[in-house]
Amino acid sequence: MKNFIKLIFAVTILVLASCSPKFYTPNTQNVPLLTEKGETNLTLAGNTNQVEFQGAYAVTQHFALQANGGLFIPADLDNGNGGSGKFIEVGGGYFNPIDEHWVFEAYGLIGIGNFENHFPSSLIDYPETTGDISANILRVGIQPNFGYKSKYFSAAISTRISNISYNNIQGSLVFDDDNQIDYLEDNSSNLLFEPALTVKGGIEKFKLQLQYGYSFNLTNADFMQDESFFTVGINFNFN
Repeated sequence: MKNFIKLIFAVTILVLASCSPKFYTPNTQNVPLLTEKGETNLTLAGNTNQVEFQGAYAVTQHFALQANGGLFIPADLDNGNGGSGKFIEVGGGYFNPIDEHWVFEAYGLIGIGNFENHFPSSLIDYPETTGDISANILRVGIQPNFGYKSKYFSAAISTRISNISYNNIQGSLVFDDDNQIDYLEDNSSNLLFEPALTVKGGIEKFKLQLQYGYSFNLTNADFMQDESFFTVGINFNFN
């Protein structure tokens, strides 16, 4: 009985946490593991809350470009609370096949986007507010990748190290007696450390992709963001 009560308490905490505003959700990391000039890697990935498209192209034998875009569109809760966002990113970097199967890559990345949170349930306690908040996002970072690549399977570890900043913060939202505009303005710059594991399997040019990662906020460990992420996708690779 005591364990059951503990379980109910833990589930309640998780449900309550999921109802709070969120100002950042990590996107899928683009880990193409390119090996030769002219190689193209395309991925469509996502989960129940987001959908993303990623592309990478090897311009020379060791230099590549990549572009990523995503929509974050989770369903609203029954009380109407929710949020959404969009993000686009470009980057360039170096890749080097160490031997027949092992590849190292490192990319510089810059991305822009925006988000909004709407919490109509907060109007009951704070009728003088609009119950929403929105802002623009700028993220600049680097991402080294190291992985194994074969004809039918690949696996890689990657680490995105970036700074995310917020501007044009607008709205009027109070949540748990905290003014969320003031909160975001006071926490408008955050250093993120995001390791991830990517696994792909299938036929030579078409594979199923799974990625799991975690977002450590080194500036503010309690920042209102999603921390872990898991996405499923389909990956195409051709020359």
